[in-house]
Amino acid sequence: MPATPLTPVTGWGRTAPTAARLLAPRTYEEAAAAVRARGPRGAIARGLGRAYGDAAQNAGGAVLDMTGLDRIRTIDAEAGVVVCEAGVSLHRLMEVLLPLGWFVPVTPGTRYVTVGGAIGADIHGKNHHGSGSFTRHVRALDLLTADGTVRTLAPGDELFDATAGGMGLTGVILSATVRLHRVETSLMSVDTERAADLDDLMARLTATDHRYRYSVAWIDLLARGARTGRAVLTRGDHAPLDALPARTRRSPLRFRPGQLPPAPRHFPAGLLNRASVTAFNELWYRRAPRHRTGELQRIPTFFHPLDGVPHWNRIYGQGGFVQYQFVVGYGQEEALRRIVRRISRRGCPSFLAVLKRFGEADPGWLSFPLPGWTLALDIPTGLPGLAGFLDQLDEEVAGAGGRVYLAKDARVRPRTLAAMYPRLAEFRELRARLDPDAVFTSDLSRRLDL
Repeated sequence: MPATPLTPVTGWGRTAPTAARLLAPRTYEEAAAAVRARGPRGAIARGLGRAYGDAAQNAGGAVLDMTGLDRIRTIDAEAGVVVCEAGVSLHRLMEVLLPLGWFVPVTPGTRYVTVGGAIGADIHGKNHHGSGSFTRHVRALDLLTADGTVRTLAPGDELFDATAGGMGLTGVILSATVRLHRVETSLMSVDTERAADLDDLMARLTATDHRYRYSVAWIDLLARGARTGRAVLTRGDHAPLDALPARTRRSPLRFRPGQLPPAPRHFPAGLLNRASVTAFNELWYRRAPRHRTGELQRIPTFFHPLDGVPHWNRIYGQGGFVQYQFVVGYGQEEALRRIVRRISRRGCPSFLAVLKRFGEADPGWLSFPLPGWTLALDIPTGLPGLAGFLDQLDEEVAGAGGRVYLAKDARVRPRTLAAMYPRLAEFRELRARLDPDAVFTSDLSRRLDL
């Protein structure tokens, strides 16, 4: 099992790199050996590095690169169930499963996420309002725990529910059994429309979300006045075979995502500023159709447009960016309005901002979704006074009974976190009981005292 000296490791936002000893297990036995050889600073598992913050970093300790455990063990093509190792990516599952007429149950905005990472962050997608988060579709998982044993867990087990959204702090996820979603084609049938402002957008989502499997809105957070919160609403479902043109029906399940050249390694500082993003947002909103139905789109276009540009996170420059995502419950719409107005007045240059509705809360103790509204936005770290501004938003979110998403966080304060996650004390107690020596630890866990 190859090992390296201390190597810089960072999240996708590239905000706070730290150095760790990288280990690359390829078997259960090698994973157990890597944990035993962790050293005094502990160990944390890492997938494809798409957590935005410091969840998969471990300063001075060991980081286990799990992408070598990438075998798909069995596929039940009749029942729609796959058993795979934790290092398998959602991209790889799509390549293998789509030709068989199956799709992953939940995908976030990138398909370059491992199954282990999907469980550890309990990822959500455009279909949470109907399908919940990823772990809701996991029938079982194998977890390497601090005492060196491998436990097979099922939903409802205390340790399973703590692992779902537990950010890798309960152990190393080794494999999982996942239920899939049946599809007839690899195309999406998509409806697109514009919303004039935030209230218009929320009304449209509330009235029609139940008709669609997938729903998301790009929102212009620089628009002000009567246009505050204007948006482009995109909703869809997997296209049935009879919706495809005759020539496309010959290979309806083809999955061939295209890719552009990678983003340059270095971007000029300040490229993304209020003026440039305002211009982009205006163009994006004006180019969107006022109302269009039934457009056929490829899966990468609908779900993962940014995956077509490798290393797109470089466009924020060497300082990186913060992705801030929060949720507030239904009945807290005024809190959402206040936050959107504050972001607009602050002039946060965010061109990647999306609003979605969440459905029923998931059972994971630290799972992020709760029934309500979730807003995510990217902000370059060079924005003056950003840290203090986001602290103020945290207080607003917590005061409304909401929370921030740990998989994207790099800066929330421990005191605020306790107000956001009501089962945090139980999670800490379980960790203290099952892992008293803090075998599994990360920069995130130290910062937040998890």
